[in-house]
Parts: sequence; C-alpha cells; structure tokens
Amino acid sequence: MTSKLAGEVYDISSQPLSRLSVRADPWRIGTFAIALVALLPVLAILWLAVFPTENIWPHLISTSLPRYLKNTALLMLGVGASVFLTGVSTAYLISNFEFPLRRYFEWLLLLPLAFPAYVIAYLYTDLLEFAGPIQHGLRVMFDWQLATDYWFPDVRSMGGAIMLMGLVLYPYVYLMARASFIEQSSYLSDASRLMGRNMFKTFLFVSLPIARPAIAIGVALALMETLNDFGTVDFFAIHTLTAGLYDVWFNMGNLGGAAQIASVMLTFVVLLLGLEFAGRRRRRFYQSATRFIRTQRIPLTGKSKWLAFLMCAAPVVFGFLLPLGMLFDYAFRYFDESWNPAFRTYAFNSLFVSITAALVCITLAVLVCYTRRLYKDTATGVAARIATLGYAMPGAVLAVGVVIPLASFDNIVDGFFRQYFGFSSGLLLTGTTFALIMTYTIRFLAISIGSVESSMSKISESMDMAARTLGHPAFRTLRLFHLPLLRGGIMTAALIVFVDCMKELPATLLLRPFNFDTLATHVYQFASDEMIEQSALGSLVIVLSGLLPVVLLSSTISRTQHLDKIE
Repeated sequence: MTSKLAGEVYDISSQPLSRLSVRADPWRIGTFAIALVALLPVLAILWLAVFPTENIWPHLISTSLPRYLKNTALLMLGVGASVFLTGVSTAYLISNFEFPLRRYFEWLLLLPLAFPAYVIAYLYTDLLEFAGPIQHGLRVMFDWQLATDYWFPDVRSMGGAIMLMGLVLYPYVYLMARASFIEQSSYLSDASRLMGRNMFKTFLFVSLPIARPAIAIGVALALMETLNDFGTVDFFAIHTLTAGLYDVWFNMGNLGGAAQIASVMLTFVVLLLGLEFAGRRRRRFYQSATRFIRTQRIPLTGKSKWLAFLMCAAPVVFGFLLPLGMLFDYAFRYFDESWNPAFRTYAFNSLFVSITAALVCITLAVLVCYTRRLYKDTATGVAARIATLGYAMPGAVLAVGVVIPLASFDNIVDGFFRQYFGFSSGLLLTGTTFALIMTYTIRFLAISIGSVESSMSKISESMDMAARTLGHPAFRTLRLFHLPLLRGGIMTAALIVFVDCMKELPATLLLRPFNFDTLATHVYQFASDEMIEQSALGSLVIVLSGLLPVVLLSSTISRTQHLDKIE
C-alpha cells in the first residue's frame, strides 16, 4: 500500500503503525496509568505487610496462620480433585461417545457455573441439616428421635465445602478439557488401539496427557475461585486464609495483619498463575494439523450408555436443577415477605455498581487494546498484561490492596484541610462506592480486555492504514471504524463483568459503604442468620443473571461447532 505526499511515494505498510502518528502518545500514557493502578494494590499489600503499624507476624505464625494454611490447602486440593474428576470425565464422554441426551448435556453441563458457591452452600445446608426435610424424613421412616440415634454426614464440614464448591466450579475444567478432546485427531487413538490398548488405556495414556495443559488451566481457574470464596467457608466455619483476613481486619481492627495474610494469599495466586502459564506454554506442542481427522463418536449400548447418562446427569441435577427448584419454591412461598422496599434498594444498589463497573471496564479495555494495536513495543505489551493482573487476585486481597492507598490519600487531604482551613474533609474515597467500583474494575478488567482483544484481532490492520491515509487520527479511526466492529465483543465483556459484579461477595463485604447493601450481601446476611428462605428471592435474581453469560457461551460454542461441520 502506497501514499503520495509532497511529491514522494513511500510504502505505509512497511512502517510500524506507531511511527505514523505521534498524536497517539496519550493512548500509551493512559495504558501505563491503568497498569499502575492495577499494580498498586499488590505494591500496597507488600509494603504494609513488610512495614505494618503493628507487626503481628509472630502472633499469626504461632497461633492461627498454620490453621489457615492447612485448611486452605486441604480445600484447594479437595476442590481441585473434584473438578478434575467431574470435568474431565464428562468432557471425555461428551466428546467421544453417543448416549441418550448427549447433545443436550453439551450445554446443560455448563449451567452450574451460574450458581455462586455460597448460594448453593446455603441451599444444601437447609436441605441436609438436622431440621431439613431429608433427615426429618429418615427420622419419621425409621422412628429415630435424636441425632445420636443414627449417623448422617455433616454438610457443614470440609468435605461438604469441597463437594458443593466442586459442583459449581467443575465447568471450568469441562470447558477446557472438552475443547482439547475435540481438537485431538483420530489418528492418535487409532494408533493406540492398533498397539493393543483398550478404550480406557487409550484415554489414560494418550488422550489425557495431550489434554493435560488445557486441564491444568481449567483447574487453576477453579482454584482461583476457591481461594476467593468467603461465603461458603464462613457459613461452614472453615478457617481459611480468606476468612482469616476478614477476621483480622474487622474483628481485630488490624489492617496491617490483614495485609500480611493477603501477602500469603498472593503466594497461592503466584503458584496458580505458574500452573496456568505452564499449561498455556506447552499447549502448542500437541497440535497435529497435517494429519488431523476429527474423532467419530462411538455409540454406547446396554448398561454403558445409561452409566454415561448418569455420570453427565448427576452434576446437572445436583449442581443446577435441584438448587434452582429450591430457590423457586422458597422465592414463591416467601415472595410477599421478601419483596419490600429494602429488597428493591438492594437490587438497585447491585445494578448501579455492576453497570457502572461494566461501563468503566469496557472503556478501559478498549483503551488498552487499541493502544496495544497502535504500539508494538515491549513496554506497551507488558503494561497491557499488568492491567489484567487483578483477575488473578481474590476479592478480599484486592479489597485490602485498594483501601490502603485510598486511606492514605484521604488522610493526606484531611491533614491538608485541617492545617490550612481548620476543618476536616472526612473520608472522600474510602468507604464509598468509588472504592467498591474501583475494586470491581481492577478485578474484572482482564475479562473485558480478553473479549475486546479477541474481537480487535479479527480487524485487519490495513483498515487502520487506509484510515490514516485518508487523514483520520487515531481516535477518529477508533470511533468510526473499530467501535462498530467491536460491538459484539464489547457487549459480551460488559455482560460477563456485570454478572461477576452481581455475584462478588468478599470485596463487597469489606468495602461497601455504611448502610449500603447489595443482593450478594443481603443474601449473606440472611443466610448467616439462618433465614435462608427469606434470602431466596435475592439468590434467584443473582442466579438468573448468572445464566446470561452461560447461555451466551453455550450459543457461541454451538455456532463454532456448526461452522466446523460446514467447513
């Protein structure tokens, strides 16, 4: 592509786009500023953990920290094993075999992802506890009177938390493993069968090792959500690092101690990021494009098809259909009691902070992605990656990291007004919705960047060059040409961020302003007071909103498979 200016002809396509417009410098400055804000919570946590006002490291190490570490490690190991077994087994069955309702299970197995772990924990506790319908029915049936007359597993335990969190987090592994199994060529399994291996050994020694990087990514994502959970572990009285952080900050009033616990949680995050990075780094190794033939699904017969049906039906029934039915039942029976002005205020608060955070996220994501498109240098790329750091951090950790610099800013401003004007400015940012929306934005910006970046990568750079040749500066090129083409990716990002903000509990509990509740905190407070039925309407709204991205994801996968068949 050539252009003629001042009698000279030169090739635009041979020059880096960033050199063609010095006016784009503000884009780079904005991206670096976003990266700095995203990195600030981590730096604040590490600083306060090393230099706290009151050092409680010795007290934590000698008393509660070992218990927090042990429980967190056990919970993560248990949930990791649970999501691995459920996600991999269902993904392999869906990808390689034909059995009753297999086509429907493809998307039904995604639905438990709509349930926050703390909601399903509240529901199953109400179902399985001593006063619940199941134990009551057993006592009537066998004429038992006391809990000592029989044995029943305690749902409020480490095992119960592992089981229930595994029910709603396995779709992360299912999605990644299924994509990997579908991409595997039939040549591999055919060669294994010719060597005398049966179906199980072929899966164990061929299909599973090939899918291992993708599975590692799915497990890492599930474990990040496990580390972030507060509602479940608090309700089950399991002392994890997240619960300990909340206890040290609010019950002991020690922000430095909370920062020290948060720094330990960051160590877990680094390990999980290493696991995910290892999976992504080795993912290309297993592609075989020159001899790729899609595996034909094998029809199952007899007991095998019904066993496969039950293995896929169980997670859907217990992870989605049963708890959803309970929510509808409770919400209908207690609707008059639940639907009141306070509930409508909580719903409005949730909508306000979630919509605002979604709008901020997509705006910043477009800025970061477009800057990355304008500038191909390493510094801009690193800044763009740093901007996505928040998604890896649990909400409670981010809350500590955000409140430290905001509180310092408020103290500096307050000191200035006291010294020169003789009055206090109070808390300008700390304890306001600004702090809450800032935390949401840092935590979920990675989702928006990923979606926008994926859509922007499909736009040819020749369009940018043509726009520049016609005299359009960077901002006008973005407004006139890119934004209309990015509409799908922007809407997807906004929807997912909105739903994640609606469900977010730990950060909301720690940073919400005084007398400001969302649906998530409303559900938590009622469930903590053993009033689960009264929280059903709020839980139902959260779950139904969570279905939106799941349905969107399912339809996207279906369209992709349809295009593959056409090709």
